[in-house]
Amino acid sequence: MAPPPANRPDPSREPTGGWLRRHGWRVLLVFVGLLLPMWAFAELADEVLEGEPFAFDEPLLELARSFSSERLDTFFVWVSRFGYEYGLVPFDIGLVLVLAWRRYRREALFAALALGGAALLNMGTKLLFARDRPSLWDSIAPEETFSFPSGHAMGTATLAWVLVLLSWRTRWRWPVLGAAIIGTLLVGTSRVYLGVHYPSDILAGWAAASIWTAACFLLLYGVHRRPWRASTR
Repeated sequence: MAPPPANRPDPSREPTGGWLRRHGWRVLLVFVGLLLPMWAFAELADEVLEGEPFAFDEPLLELARSFSSERLDTFFVWVSRFGYEYGLVPFDIGLVLVLAWRRYRREALFAALALGGAALLNMGTKLLFARDRPSLWDSIAPEETFSFPSGHAMGTATLAWVLVLLSWRTRWRWPVLGAAIIGTLLVGTSRVYLGVHYPSDILAGWAAASIWTAACFLLLYGVHRRPWRASTR
């Protein structure tokens, strides 16, 4: 067996503490990005398949409805549209194109695989579960597709994960993380406020986005690679 390159330590001789210091964030990603969301999605999916209602769905929808006003209607319709066709989709395409143009090939591939794959996965999952949308009131922004999981929630959470993972080793990670959390929560809230998704649809969309994006990242970057290094171009 050939010895490891001179600039890369031999994993078999590296102390456990040193390995964890170098790769502990990937262990955290596996737990937070894969294992917990997989458990959450499995629990939600099982109840949806059995046709069992979630105790929190209708109360949260009614609570959101109780805050309705003309200003909030306008605001959340705008947030919902910006969280998909007017903002999310153009931004996703632009991000991949800019990364490819700057010759960050692995980063562009990661973004394209995560964002494009999430959209396809969401469409297939909706057809699989075929859950009807809420019908507690007539929405001002009605939808005709199936409900579970939320495409808006899954799309924005996938983009949030992509941006956070790409920026995690840079000075921008905390501003990006803060903006990602706020944007994801706003879009998810808008879908409940508009009455077109159950809260459980939102949670499932977030969980599926986390599973898919974390898996794509680990597939492309493994243990030793990380974004923005010259060797990944």
